[in-house]
Amino acid sequence: MAYRGTPFDLSGRAALVTGGSKGLGKAMARGLAEAGADVFIASRHEDELRSALAEILEGTSARGGYAVADMTVRADVHRLAETAQRELGKIDILINNAGSNEPQEIDQITDACWDRIVELNLTSCMALTRALVPGMKQRGWGRVLHISSIMALASKRGRDAYSATKAALIGMARASALELGPHGILVNCLAPGPFLTDLPLGLLNEEQKAEFAERTALGRWGEPRELVGPALLLVSDAGSYITGETLVVDGGTLCMTF
Repeated sequence: MAYRGTPFDLSGRAALVTGGSKGLGKAMARGLAEAGADVFIASRHEDELRSALAEILEGTSARGGYAVADMTVRADVHRLAETAQRELGKIDILINNAGSNEPQEIDQITDACWDRIVELNLTSCMALTRALVPGMKQRGWGRVLHISSIMALASKRGRDAYSATKAALIGMARASALELGPHGILVNCLAPGPFLTDLPLGLLNEEQKAEFAERTALGRWGEPRELVGPALLLVSDAGSYITGETLVVDGGTLCMTF
């Protein structure tokens, strides 16, 4: 195939990143802007979005925008899709990054907790993808990237809801890849391991943090910037023959069995 520029060049593309105001989402959004894409981000907090977007776009020629959206509220998801497409003119790349975890063992999970995690980690990804795919089909090019987790492939006690939703994203990506491939749309997952973001660091004590680091082949946590390269591979022409796959980015965590 003929590349637009370099294989990783995203000039002329427009991307939407949920949970884009901090952590992995912000790092990936910055990487997209550096590669030439216009970037739209969403989260629940406008103050974080405003400052994050300025940092994401700084020193680039990319355009950008943001919207406050609670991804557990279906109306917010629909509004986000409409707003992002209207402000940037189109969305070629969707990164479904927003997610959360509320550790509870199986006999302690409340209906409210289960419904909230399923809506945020899984259903919102389906709904947003469903809303943006028609435009991608019309243009004959698109990328959908779900941020799953190594907790989809292995797990820990108390991660029933989280692991279930992250594994479901992998299944959904495989099915969507079959449906959308003929339209030039690729669908993949990233499965990060231990990364230094607010979500895991807010749930773990110092002993648990050290334990996670020791379980990696590299002996450390990942920095959010280290997810940018894998993400760019899967949303650019560099990964034009990769679809329906899950790329594990875990510092070698899953290499260890004991």
